[in-house]
Amino acid sequence: MEPVNDTQISAFLLLGFSKEPEQQPLIFGLFLSMYLITVFGNLLLILAVGSDSHLHTPMYFFLTNLSFVDICFTTTTIPKMLWNIQTKSQVITYADCITQMYFFTLFAVLDVLLLSMMAYDRFVAICHPLHYMVIMNPLLCGLLFLVSWIISVLHSLLHTSMVLQLSFCTEVEIPHFFCELNQMIQLASSDTFLNNMVMYFAAMLLGGGSFLGILYSYSKIVSSICEISSAQGKYKAFSTCASHISVVSLFYLTSLGAYFSSAATQSPYSIAIASVMYAVVTPMLNPFIYSLRNKDIKKALMRFSRMTALKGTIILELNKCP
Repeated sequence: MEPVNDTQISAFLLLGFSKEPEQQPLIFGLFLSMYLITVFGNLLLILAVGSDSHLHTPMYFFLTNLSFVDICFTTTTIPKMLWNIQTKSQVITYADCITQMYFFTLFAVLDVLLLSMMAYDRFVAICHPLHYMVIMNPLLCGLLFLVSWIISVLHSLLHTSMVLQLSFCTEVEIPHFFCELNQMIQLASSDTFLNNMVMYFAAMLLGGGSFLGILYSYSKIVSSICEISSAQGKYKAFSTCASHISVVSLFYLTSLGAYFSSAATQSPYSIAIASVMYAVVTPMLNPFIYSLRNKDIKKALMRFSRMTALKGTIILELNKCP
């Protein structure tokens, strides 16, 4: 096929997971269920924390923002895939593909930066408990969150603008369920050396740098916990970090799994399935991890459910009144 300038491309084809028509209803039901669980689970966590004044702390500020980002993260990919299955179409317009790639990259980086900020929050809470509220003041928390947004937007804008300079063949089939940056670069018909260099450098700087920051924070946390004399004190200190450790492990292990699978295998469907783990499964499991391992979240959820049930009862009683 002859390569053409990107402005002449009208649409791409998202191949998804399977071409077999009988498997499409199963895939549709599975991903619709995961998407609904992700949205309602994270939304419930946001509402529970927001309704409980005891949880208006830096730790839960970052947690609610992580839940919001996770909702946005999955919303950039799953609804379009479900729409394509429902309409029996694999088409995604060039503009929609670029937009999807931009927002997916943006929210992926936001996820990474928020996890590193949450690690720093736990480091200050355990290693400098007497100065925790002074250091992690609302101004610093807001500033950290604002900077993470600016970095994510600029990073995503850089990659998107570079992809816009690439040329593609007239018929491009994307062996994935969404327009992912690495796939777009690989499918380009023009020279992608600079794109690859910038992509790998940014991944090492943001992903690797954040991961090293998390490791450093937890090395200090472990050192401080070891200095605590009582076993109960050690358990209490560790329990405040357990949920975050679980989320970080899940996110980075699934991300690395997707990366190594793309490097080790030539099967596009294996790469797509590996991507599901960090793009869909991880955001779905995050609220469950924090809810099951955090007593404060459990209490907040119970209070929120009782409050909702009480409001529902009052509304029903008022409706019965003549």
